[in-house]
Amino acid sequence: MTMKTKENFKEFNNNIEEAKDKLLILLKSNLEKIDKLLEIKDKTYENFIYPMFDLENEVSKLANTVSHINSVNNSEKSQKAINEILPDMSKYETKISTDTRIYNVYKMLKKEQYDKLDNEQKKVIDDSILYFKLAGADLSDEDKEKLGQINESLDRLSKDFEQNIINSNKDYKLIIKDFEDVKELPKNDLQMASFDDNGKTAYKFTLQAPSYIAYMTYGNNRDKREELYKAYSTRASENAKVIDELLKLKQEQAKLLGFSDYASYSNAFKDATNIKEVEDFLENLSSSVLDTAKKEYKNLEEFAGHKLESYDSSYYSEKLRVQNFSINEEFYQDYFEKTAVLQGVLNFLEKSFNIKIKKIKAKSWHKQVEVFDFYNEDKAFGRMYFDLEAREGKRDGAWMNDYETHYVNQENQISPASAFIVCNFPPSSEDKPSLLRHRDVETLFHEIGHGIHHIFSTVKQRDISGVNGIKWDVVEFPSQFLEQFAYDKETIKMFASHYKTKEPLKNSDIDKLIKARNFQSAMHISRQCEFSIFDIKLHKKLYQGDEVQKLLDETRIKHSVSIPPKYNKFQNAFSHIFAGGYSAGYYSYKWAEVLSADLYLESKKQNIWKKYLENVLYLSSSYDMSELFFNILGRKVRDSALLELNMN
Repeated sequence: MTMKTKENFKEFNNNIEEAKDKLLILLKSNLEKIDKLLEIKDKTYENFIYPMFDLENEVSKLANTVSHINSVNNSEKSQKAINEILPDMSKYETKISTDTRIYNVYKMLKKEQYDKLDNEQKKVIDDSILYFKLAGADLSDEDKEKLGQINESLDRLSKDFEQNIINSNKDYKLIIKDFEDVKELPKNDLQMASFDDNGKTAYKFTLQAPSYIAYMTYGNNRDKREELYKAYSTRASENAKVIDELLKLKQEQAKLLGFSDYASYSNAFKDATNIKEVEDFLENLSSSVLDTAKKEYKNLEEFAGHKLESYDSSYYSEKLRVQNFSINEEFYQDYFEKTAVLQGVLNFLEKSFNIKIKKIKAKSWHKQVEVFDFYNEDKAFGRMYFDLEAREGKRDGAWMNDYETHYVNQENQISPASAFIVCNFPPSSEDKPSLLRHRDVETLFHEIGHGIHHIFSTVKQRDISGVNGIKWDVVEFPSQFLEQFAYDKETIKMFASHYKTKEPLKNSDIDKLIKARNFQSAMHISRQCEFSIFDIKLHKKLYQGDEVQKLLDETRIKHSVSIPPKYNKFQNAFSHIFAGGYSAGYYSYKWAEVLSADLYLESKKQNIWKKYLENVLYLSSSYDMSELFFNILGRKVRDSALLELNMN
């Protein structure tokens, strides 16, 4: 039977109130529809699982809409909407995931119809049974109710954690009136910070990434750097109490589900075999780079000519990088204009995967958003929305959100996939476009890597299509692999041209950029190990109050090259593990980077794009990532690849 498109891409609904109201109605109607499905006498994969996919898809789309708008256009209205849906969403998800009747259907299908199913369907059944177990479907009714209360509280606290950071960012600004204190800033950053103060030019710096990074990297007034750093590293002090509540509830959740601690629970659906394997990986990686990292830091301190504090590192690192590699960040920014870079990356995808990408007009949440459809031959199979510039009320960082997921329903109709790519690049102005640092270029490649992992899927089963069902510690593999090409000479040449003259970036300047790639890489790896080890240990037993800071201090003493000031409360803004799904999983960045480094090094020897497309991108989580990687290269991953790529 020929598959046909179920519908065109749905227009994005930027009316958060309408989306919220529809969602609350849908949650109730879905439960009624599920009850009807459970009344079916002779249940099969086709008459039960496929309708469940449709129900999941509608809920996911509306929930993602409300959550997404709250992240990119944060306001009192969006906060109210998210707070209204959280309790109902949490109750709905807990009810579904602990419903013994649904669980029994999956177990029945496993027992009675498994041999008749194809590989994708079998994977859905196997993953779902594990999911139900981890969600508490085997618990007593009393414990299910308790788990539901825990899940609801965790959802609320995670949102509170993120909102507290957003509020802190909004509330703070550093005003500098003396030009001497900003004289070393690149003209682009200076222009972004400047404003009229009663007829005189003054400069405003905030805790949003482009502004904060600019002054920490180029601000020559050490006292001002410390002032800004202190504000940044003490953000959201109220999150200390939120962390205590989150940690306590996570340990309760894990023990209720039969695990000794939250770290073990988190590991149950990961590529890593167990927590000890993760700890060994991190300890070995840390010990492999720590001596080199200490040498890098000592070299930086000697260059500075005095003992470094945390608010000095970025400033002197940039100066040392310029000296060692003759690299001027401001010079490169003029060649990395946002629109040109984005188009260049899309052209790179077209060439690599033999596809077409077209910009379209489509409704979104902000006038700056650009929308592109992805075509295989003449058929659009995926859509990406790009929201790339920083603005007030937008969450820090960069991320990909899935909006719609590719799958095929029981009528053999295709539902297409779409994704949101969100970054916080330097904002454009009336007389100047958004100009990117090279680290921004890397970020764009990274997030688009996540995006194509989601929308390129050809898997028919929704639960294992796109980024759904991907084990958390390998979900970064496709994004990190694409990120490597931000340092590929031929790829850079596809978009690096002066935003005014259109003159291409010279080969010699590209060579300098590539040569500087591994500058202070040991320090960077060491810092990632510090964060990852802290995260794992934090979730192995219950830490409360000052114990959290004590653990972080102990981790730094063993794994860090420098100790920050005592007022630094990094953990209060560690969104990845307290609000972003990386609890006991922050190690995933380095774990997955082993895969990405190995594949990238191999791509320099042979053309791997077709195999990469047909395995990793097309097949999503229908097979384990280790198997898909083996299919590409015909061998297992080389653990040595990470250091080979980053330490040369």
